[in-house]
Amino acid sequence: MHSDLLADLLTDAVELSRRCPPSTTAYAVGAIVLTADGRSRASGWSRATGPHDHAEEVALAALAADPAGGTLVSSMEPCSRRRSRARTCTELILAAGLARVVFALREPPLFADCRGAELLAAAGIEVVERPELAAAARSVNAYLLG
Repeated sequence: MHSDLLADLLTDAVELSRRCPPSTTAYAVGAIVLTADGRSRASGWSRATGPHDHAEEVALAALAADPAGGTLVSSMEPCSRRRSRARTCTELILAAGLARVVFALREPPLFADCRGAELLAAAGIEVVERPELAAAARSVNAYLLG
């Protein structure tokens, strides 16, 4: 996938995160998932349908096609610890068989010690961090991060 396309998708994911209802206990995140051939895509954002929704799980649930071999683009690193649901976003990504995860901002340690990027890479998933786009994701969460 071309670098410019990834940047565009990350920009779109950050824009999705702006739709999140504010929360004092969770970040605002946007996510887009694409099939391996790039023909089918779905998106989601934190708290889209309920107070415990994470963007990645919403996007994966909305994808009508098989995500195996596809790419997940998220404004923030997928979670590896979670109190509100049985499965973390990292576990959902692994179960879906995605080949690549792209994100802009590593999860700050405000709520949990996140190791999503490391766990995904250890499982053989290509992990692409685009820190040059992290400021935009951070700005959406400024109410939490100061």
